[in-house]
Amino acid sequence: MEPSAQPPAASPAPTSLWRRALRYLSPSHTHSAFAATLLLMAAAAASRVIGLVRIKYVAWLLGAGAAADAYNSAFMLPDKLQYFLIGGASSIVFVTMLSRYREQGRWEEGERAMSVILSTMALVLGLAIIGAEFIAPLYVHTLLPGFDADPAKAALCVRLTRILLPAQLFFLAGGVFSAVLLARKQFALQAITPLIYNTGIILGGVVLAHELGASSLAIGAVAGAFLGPFLLNAIWAHRAGMRFRFRLDFKDPGLREWVGMSVPLMLGVSLVTADNWIINYFASNNGGAITLLLYAKQFFNAPVGLGQAAGAASLPFLASLFNSRNNDGFSRTVNTAVSRILAFSLLLSAFMLAMGFPLLDAIMRGGAFHRAESHVMALYFSIFSVSLCLWAAQAIYARAFYAAGNTVLPMIAGTLVTAVSIPVYWWLYHTYGPIGLPIASDIGILFQTLTLAILLHQKGMVSLAGLEYAELARSLTAGAIAFATLIGLRYLIPSRNLLTELALLVLATLLWITVSTAVLKATGSQLPNELLRRFRKSAA
Repeated sequence: MEPSAQPPAASPAPTSLWRRALRYLSPSHTHSAFAATLLLMAAAAASRVIGLVRIKYVAWLLGAGAAADAYNSAFMLPDKLQYFLIGGASSIVFVTMLSRYREQGRWEEGERAMSVILSTMALVLGLAIIGAEFIAPLYVHTLLPGFDADPAKAALCVRLTRILLPAQLFFLAGGVFSAVLLARKQFALQAITPLIYNTGIILGGVVLAHELGASSLAIGAVAGAFLGPFLLNAIWAHRAGMRFRFRLDFKDPGLREWVGMSVPLMLGVSLVTADNWIINYFASNNGGAITLLLYAKQFFNAPVGLGQAAGAASLPFLASLFNSRNNDGFSRTVNTAVSRILAFSLLLSAFMLAMGFPLLDAIMRGGAFHRAESHVMALYFSIFSVSLCLWAAQAIYARAFYAAGNTVLPMIAGTLVTAVSIPVYWWLYHTYGPIGLPIASDIGILFQTLTLAILLHQKGMVSLAGLEYAELARSLTAGAIAFATLIGLRYLIPSRNLLTELALLVLATLLWITVSTAVLKATGSQLPNELLRRFRKSAA
């Protein structure tokens, strides 16, 4: 009997969408620039969703009164401590340094530098945290002067601040370990850790709120910072081969380089960070204003996070282009990223401006949070929304400087913009009350973005002529038409209750997508097709 003929070799089965998704989410997977941007933008969206759930829960639990103001203000001192002492260690300067060590084959030197920097900064930050625990009452009295009228609110704010302060050690260490992974172009954990942090706050409240009140949320924040930003990054940096050893060596060249690049970031005050501090200072004089402004800003930050994610994803790739002296590629990459994020932001701003109230009211109303508070918060949110494209663009412009190892110039520029902006906040607040603060924020971020863009242009790093102005004009046109259409829809379906608001939001979303896409295609925009093509290529 003759042996049966061998069947022809089967071609390998195409990788399933599920397997591709798991591959991208693997912490050890190396991502392309577009895949990294897509992953971090999706992660930012997911994180913002969890963050909005957190805001909803806190608002349901605390409303917009004294306890909510105290809780939201308690993050100010820990945030300032992190900003001024940690500076660029977490994900800016250290990513640039490690990328260069890796490309030059000096990974062991980079590992030693990481150990010395983390050991030194952990010691400095630990001592600073101890000092901050003692000065917390003075800080609240000085930087939140309106709290003096309510001693119970001030005392609660001090207690919550003291609980939150140790979490900065976890953010410091986690930021350095995450830089190890980012230098290897591994972005998956950056998609996961913010979700764990926000979930920790929610679970802290669910489990402990009955016994501890607002303190339960602060305890949950510390637990979330340990489990997410610190522990996961530490485990996967170790698996990637990085070995941390506690070392103090003030003569280490890596430490000296890091100090030289980071000190400007520590000394300078960018409006991106100072905006919330300035708003809280003035709003502390109006009961509930801090909470409503902060909630509006946090909802606004949900789409802003997309631009920040694009900037974070671009940093190691921009650093590689700059280190290889590919000046044309560097400029083109920055301009393409800015053009894309500006175009999308213009479209998204149209939706946010038109649908702010039904969106916020549907999410926030309930428990101790009422419809009248939704109206005020939606007004703040709408004003913030005007500057969405600016917040997104400046994140990428700033990282262009950091990728080039230039932290001094953006520090000086950011500090000057902040100093010039403070009188604007003061005048608009004293003229219009709390509503003047988001207007001042928009003006300030306009100064910040234009300053960074002009400096990059003057330094010959990124030409302003390289922006895709025609595409931006098409997006602005599409956004304007979509906005007018959604305003008409709101007149047809008034926001009376949760059911009508949900129906309105569903219809508005479908209409916004349809109108925006139709106008873009009718005006000859290639953005929809290009985005789809690149997404398919990345998923292949």
